[in-house]
This record gives sequence, structure tokens and C-alpha cells, in this order.
Amino acid sequence: MTDLSPAHGFAFLDQASFLKCPTAAAAPARPFGLAGLCWDGSTTNRPGARLAPRAIRQASHMLCDGIHPHFDCSPVDALADLGDLALPNTGLEAMRAAFAAQLPALLAQRHMVWLGGDHSVTLPILRALRAQQGRPVAVIHFDAHCDTWEDHFGEPSGHGTWVWEAIQEGLVERSCFTQLGIRSAGERAAREYVRDQGGLIFTARDLRGLASPAQLAPVLGQIRQRLQAAGQPPVYLSLDIDCLDPAFAPGTGTPEPAGLSTAHVMTVLEELADLPFVGMDCVEVSPPYDHAELTAYAAASFVWTYLCGRVARGAGSARG
Repeated sequence: MTDLSPAHGFAFLDQASFLKCPTAAAAPARPFGLAGLCWDGSTTNRPGARLAPRAIRQASHMLCDGIHPHFDCSPVDALADLGDLALPNTGLEAMRAAFAAQLPALLAQRHMVWLGGDHSVTLPILRALRAQQGRPVAVIHFDAHCDTWEDHFGEPSGHGTWVWEAIQEGLVERSCFTQLGIRSAGERAAREYVRDQGGLIFTARDLRGLASPAQLAPVLGQIRQRLQAAGQPPVYLSLDIDCLDPAFAPGTGTPEPAGLSTAHVMTVLEELADLPFVGMDCVEVSPPYDHAELTAYAAASFVWTYLCGRVARGAGSARG
């Protein structure tokens, strides 16, 4: 008899989890976890990122059995969906405090992927990873914006300050902080801050016309060389969907023309899958401004590709 359960085909049938994987309660021993962060209280322009986890999960259902064409594996049997974390939505510090209280146990149990939410959620994750790993972490940061401002339009912190704060607090390995896709307006001190601190910046202009593995090899080689020289620190991936050109991701709060393509990002994720990643976030998807779910589909595909890369590498613990 043909199995017609929702887990086997019928991608359009509603189910609340990413890739229709089981909940954490139903699969407590699975090594990978995914959780939604429904927060957009620090957005600068268009709100709506608090609705992103739901949209990304829904888009992931079109990936069906989740078998990746490059890695030839699926994360479905290794993944549990923790749902959306209970977080206050009226104040940044209250949200971060509530999130920080939950992070140690979650990171100890699983290798976590986070669906944001705006980019201010990344700072408490890096604080928790610094404590868990016992050393600063390397960061690969996709974004249109440098996020290195020292204040958020007069407020002490926001979605555009987390990189500056993370570097100031010693949470990250400065020489192994890599930004890809930067192109927004901004003063030189902010634009070049990561480079001035010893890190790498590949602007959207630097990456124009470089989308295939062969074309991106020199860029990826520099990232690998930095990691090797620093003793192969653990790596965190923070992916702001506005790194993509608005043609590929219209549903975001601060769109910037002349950005990366989905092929740019996918190539990097596939080619660097062997790095010692310890987690990922995908942030700044704003469903109210999305068209034909293009942005949600891109986000779901990037998260899926990251997870498949981890499974293909044989990573099966919260630390690798």
C-alpha cells in the first residue's frame, strides 16, 4: 500500500516543523536542532522578521525528502525542531536576557540552527558559544551591511551593532572574521572596521562575476588560510538574507541593490561544508515584503544546505 502520510510527499500539506522533522519532545536524542527567534524589535526600516520562522519552515516543505543533490544526504533523520523560543517582544535587553538563559542548555544538547528574527539575535548566541567553546570563535558573515556601528541610532545596541560589540567583547577571532556581500552606505570607519581589526571583507563588488567553485576558490582559500593560521577555531555562520540582491530576496527589512545571487551563497556553503562549524543563524527575512515566497525559499535552501553539509561531514554532536 502506498504511504500517503504527510512525511511522504504532498509538500503543500500543512505541518509546523522544518522539513517536517519531528519536534524535540518526540526526538530528544537527535544531534541537530532548529529553533525560531520571533523578534524584530531592532529593525531599522521595514519590520516583519518576527514572522520569518513560520515562513521559512513552510518553504522548507517543498524540499520534500530533503536529499541534497550535491551532498546526496538528508538531515531529516538527524534533526529536531524546537519550535519558536518564548521571548519578550517589547525590549531588546529583555529579549536577549530571556534568550541567554536558554542558550547554554540548548547548545549543550544539540548543534543549533536559528531562524531569525533580526540580526540583533546573533550577539547572545556568540556570547554563549564563547563560553561553551572556551575560546573566541571564527565567524563567516553574509550581509549587505557591515553591522559595525557603535550605536543604533542613539540606542546602545541593535541589529547594526552586533559585530562591533562581538569584537569589543572578545567573542570572536578577529583574524578569522569574514564578511561577504557588504555594499551599503556607511562611513569608512564602519565599512572597514572588520578589516582594520585584522579580518577579511569581500564586498559585493569584489564578488561580482564569481559564483562557481572555481571562480570563488581564491576567496575561499583566504578563509581557509586564516583559519589554519589561527589553529582551526570553531566557526559560526551568520547569514543575513539581505546579502542577496533584492531580485533574489525582496522580503527583507533593509534591501540593498547590487547584491549577491543565490548561486554565490550556495557555492560558499557547499564548498566550505568541511569547516568546523558550531552553528548557524539565518536572519532578516521579512515575509510581509516577500514576493512569491522567493526570500523564504532562499532561506530554507541555505539552512537545508548547511545542515546537509554537516551530516555529510559526519558531524553528530553539539560541538561539531
